[in-house]
This record gives sequence, C-alpha cells and structure tokens, in this order.
Amino acid sequence: MNGHVDLVRELKSLRKGRGLFVGRIEDRVGPTLRLACAITEFDGRPVIRRKVTDRLADLSNRLPEDLRLAARVAFAIEADARFPLYQDRVRWASEQIDRDVRTVRRRVDEAIDHLAELANDTPAPEAGAPAAWHLVALSAALALDGPRPEVLEHHRITAAGDGLRELDLETTCRAADLRVHYGGTLTDQGRFRLPFPLARGESHTFAIRAQPATPPTQLLFRPDQPGTRFDLRVRFGRERVPAQVRSVRGAAGGELPGGSPHPVDDAGEVHIRFDELVPGRVYGARW
Repeated sequence: MNGHVDLVRELKSLRKGRGLFVGRIEDRVGPTLRLACAITEFDGRPVIRRKVTDRLADLSNRLPEDLRLAARVAFAIEADARFPLYQDRVRWASEQIDRDVRTVRRRVDEAIDHLAELANDTPAPEAGAPAAWHLVALSAALALDGPRPEVLEHHRITAAGDGLRELDLETTCRAADLRVHYGGTLTDQGRFRLPFPLARGESHTFAIRAQPATPPTQLLFRPDQPGTRFDLRVRFGRERVPAQVRSVRGAAGGELPGGSPHPVDDAGEVHIRFDELVPGRVYGARW
C-alpha cells in the first residue's frame, strides 16, 4: 500500500462535514492517519481529537501562507471557520482571500497533498511507552457532614500488558492521607501493589480511603493514564451546603477556570459524572 496515497484519502474523508469536530472522530480517522498522529489502541475520543488536531495544526504551520489557511479551514482548525459543512468553510475562505470557491478547493487539495508528504517525512510525536494499565472507572465519594471529612474511592483498572504488579496510584487525595480499604497494599515508595499479577486484559478492583485534616474546598482528579469514567459524589449535608458548587471538566494544567455551576440536591449532595478522561486534564468540583 502507498502511505502517501492512503493518507491523502483519509485526510479528504476527514475534511467532510464538521472536520475535526465530527461527533465520532474515531470512525473517521483511518489507520494511516492514526500512525501519523501516534494514536494508540487505548486512546479515547478526546485524546484522538486532540492528537489529530495538534498534528495537523503543526504540519499546516509549515506550509506557505495561502496553503496554510486552506488546510486550517478545511479541517475546521481555524476558529472563525468552524461551520458544520465543508462547503460553508470553503465559501468563508473564498471571501477572506477574495478568490472564487474553485480556487479555494484546489488549494485545499494541494495543501492536503503537502500535509501527507510532510507527515510521512516528519516523525510522529513520541507516543511514549504503552500505558501499563487503563482506568476503567473511578468512583469517589466525599462526606463533609461528619465530625471529620472522609473520602472513599473505588478504582477499577485493566492491565495493558502481562505481569502488571504495581502502579503509581492516581487519586483525588493527598498521598499522606491515604489508606487501603481493600484490594492491595501501599509500598514504602508510595506505589500501589496488587495482590497478584494481572495478565493483559485482566481487570482488578480496589478501594482506598482518606480522612483529610481539614475540610477541602475542592475534589479534583488529574489522570496520567487513559480513563473511561470518573464518578464523583460530594455530601455536604443539608446544614452545610455551600453558596455555589462548580464542576471542572477537562481543564488544562495551570490555573483552573471557575467551572460551570452545578446544583446541590435536597439531600445536600452533588453527583457529577465525567466520561472519556484525557490524560493530563483536570476533572472534579470546587465550592
């Protein structure tokens, strides 16, 4: 198979409709583009979208100015051209450069050909070592209505290779506060040791708990591994409901945004679910 031809074909398929903002982007990213963007079998939809966007944006920046705009418009990288239809994006570009639609279409085709050439000549970003495990689900419950705050977390993981015995624990709590509830032990180095090695594809469930010394004003989770689901519950109690609770969904590193307001129910509790967690992003609640 011809990698250049295959990549051109896959890029032309991706530009259709909403481009990079298509709903099921994993169905539109073919095997050649996956290889060019260092996408792994464990990457979920948000990670796939981010990797393809970053790769195409980087490659398009190496094109001449006219082809760079054509490429960014074609895939809806250009913020002002994120229309739901490809032809609307082409029309927008024709107005910006004062050229007819046919000229823009030719430039898009030329840009895609160059992108495929650059992708084949430029090594993909290092994907790093394959993840040793995948977070299937994390359920965290924080109770603030007792004499002392208490967090209980249930983790379910799946091994990505044979012989998984230890892992770096990813949690919403400070390491100094942690205690194992069931399913393993903590080593002196602070790693979590499973009771038995896992083979590739095997799953394991364990739980940890913590009692912070002071009531927290947020509960946040930043995964380093791919994750499927994070289920968060906070019980304030009806007498201790804060003025406002805000959810944080996939915030980048650095200073966190304020988040979106989230209601507290009549029991004085909040329940927030996060799906398809992106490594390095932050999820949780603040109050």
